[in-house]
Amino acid sequence: MPLIRRGGRVLDLAAGSGRHTRLLLESGFTVCAVDRDISALLPLAGSGCEVREVDLEAGDSPPLDTGYDAIVVTNYLHRPLLPAIAQALAAGNERFGRPHNPDFLLCPGELLEAFAMLTVVAFEQGEISVPRPAVIQRITAIAGPVGHLPEPVGLDIGQLRE
Repeated sequence: MPLIRRGGRVLDLAAGSGRHTRLLLESGFTVCAVDRDISALLPLAGSGCEVREVDLEAGDSPPLDTGYDAIVVTNYLHRPLLPAIAQALAAGNERFGRPHNPDFLLCPGELLEAFAMLTVVAFEQGEISVPRPAVIQRITAIAGPVGHLPEPVGLDIGQLRE
């Protein structure tokens, strides 16, 4: 939960009895709880919580919304739904300003895919606040197998700003 944007919008998929929905609501998130049996979820419906009755395994189920800051799926697996789950997440960087055009924003894991033919030595992906708020990806890759890694350099963020 600490990785979810404060006050963000969360999809609880196959929400069941609503234990994650409850926890997310109590933590200040807006939640959309989805399950084929919503009887245990109905008491949670209201301000900050939308409850949807959807059979996720039926071929005619409605598409998931998009733009969620997080998606919780626990004790449930339906592989045909995996692409829709991935598409339901907010892309991220566009909320920080520029660039606005999605053609100029990296998709999550895009650098890993683009350099899959290389050996990835290090990869970072996530939000930063310095020098300005942004979503970043950083990759270090080499051609060929990994050799001995160098000793840690010991940089701190203060050195990077100077």
